[in-house]
Amino acid sequence: MNAMLKTLSVMCAAILVAAPSGFSQTPKVDFPAASPACTIKQRVGLTDIEISYSRPSMKGREIFSDTGLVPYGKVWRTGANNATKITFSTPVELNGVQVAAGTYGLFTIPGPDEWTIIINKNANQWGAYQYSEKDDVVRFKATPVHLDEHIETFTIEFNHLRDESGILNLIWDDVVVPIKIEHDLTATLVPQIEAVMASDAKNKPYYPAAMFYFDHGQDLEKAKTWINAAIAAAKRSIELAKVANDTGYVKMNEDLISSLQ
Repeated sequence: MNAMLKTLSVMCAAILVAAPSGFSQTPKVDFPAASPACTIKQRVGLTDIEISYSRPSMKGREIFSDTGLVPYGKVWRTGANNATKITFSTPVELNGVQVAAGTYGLFTIPGPDEWTIIINKNANQWGAYQYSEKDDVVRFKATPVHLDEHIETFTIEFNHLRDESGILNLIWDDVVVPIKIEHDLTATLVPQIEAVMASDAKNKPYYPAAMFYFDHGQDLEKAKTWINAAIAAAKRSIELAKVANDTGYVKMNEDLISSLQ
């Protein structure tokens, strides 16, 4: 195989040398990428997360093992081509470890029973060839889960989305590595709710504010007051809708009142 490649290289060089001066160049051919680039975006609560990575496929190769394409115990770019890049718009916790808002390189060290997840401040590099541990922001552990099937192409996805959390899954071959993402939604949102509800704003978010307080164990007396205000506003809206002969708004507000009582 090496001899064949060497022969082809010599032939290509000879063709280029033999081409007459001024000969037009061959048009560029846009071949498909072996590991296509992918960018995914997801909002988790109030945090916007963006991940840019390349997606290699198995193509009959052994992936995770001591001698596989991605060997155990070695730093991996968590994809192909450029190192995987991850951006958080707010501070988050990854498997309980705090990470500030920003853009980072996402590296991993796979193992049969445990992976090391690395958040590195060098977000722009090819592969892991320039990776330096001194640039690590945090390292933490994650436990791989083995599947009964093989996933051909490396995939990063979000799942189990909640108001204040979600799961980031690294998936390839017969392995899923879940990483829990959390952020302190209550500490962020409660001051905003208190400010707007204490303001002179005409259209206050009575219903969503009340439901947030109910769902997150906040001041229930305030939540009850806001629910009552929402019901009063809905009743007033019904009166105005009847005058305007708008049956759609009448029903919408009647349904809202029914759900609140």
